Amino acid sequence: MHDDPNEFLVRTAPFAKHEQDAVYRAIHTRRDVRDQFLPDPLPDDLVRRLLEAAHAAPSVGFLQPWNFLLIRAPETRSLVWEAFARANAEAEAMFPEERRNAYRALKLEGIRKAPLNICVTCDPDRAGPVVLGRTHDRRMDAFSTVCAIQNLWLAARAEGVGLGWVSIFHEAELKAILGIPDGVQIIGYLCLGFVNELYATPELEVKGWRKRLALEDLIFEGRWGQRPETPVTPAVAGGREPQGS
Repeated sequence: MHDDPNEFLVRTAPFAKHEQDAVYRAIHTRRDVRDQFLPDPLPDDLVRRLLEAAHAAPSVGFLQPWNFLLIRAPETRSLVWEAFARANAEAEAMFPEERRNAYRALKLEGIRKAPLNICVTCDPDRAGPVVLGRTHDRRMDAFSTVCAIQNLWLAARAEGVGLGWVSIFHEAELKAILGIPDGVQIIGYLCLGFVNELYATPELEVKGWRKRLALEDLIFEGRWGQRPETPVTPAVAGGREPQGS
């Protein structure tokens, strides 16, 4: 028993200005990296820091449903790339004819170029069938795992490591390559490596695929579709301008 209810509490206060700036810089300059990877391997202590950041993510019911499968072997990454290539050909055919040339011109993965791949999975059975906070929304464990990926991504940005998320796969095929058991869900396949430069704005915006939506058009208040009576000012706290994803 612990008699002091404050024993596990820490006092909170706003970060110092330079610390706030660093957090916002990581958020607004994070990019989905596909082709700027350098071949240098990531040091083990750096990989450990990134994984510790991921493991510090919030999770529903403190479920911690994630696993991190590290993939460095070129042979395995080649098999994964082949699975991507097959799915990517299917994806291309789903777009209208006039968009296919633009789609083919996009670099959508760094599986073979990045020195480290990480497959992030979610085990929904880790805490049994009834999980605090998941009783009415079974997706919460997957959402928690996405939080772990975002933690990893921001930590990678702070460390000068690029990260790209590859999503064009048939999950069953990727599971077979990596020996992932039934019941465990693949949430993200990540490519990581050092980079010398990043796009100043998102690559898909630079290459004309889509433009950034205006934040003002995405904010409702009180009820769906109802605009705030007092519009949210576009100025970001501390003069920071949003950069994107």
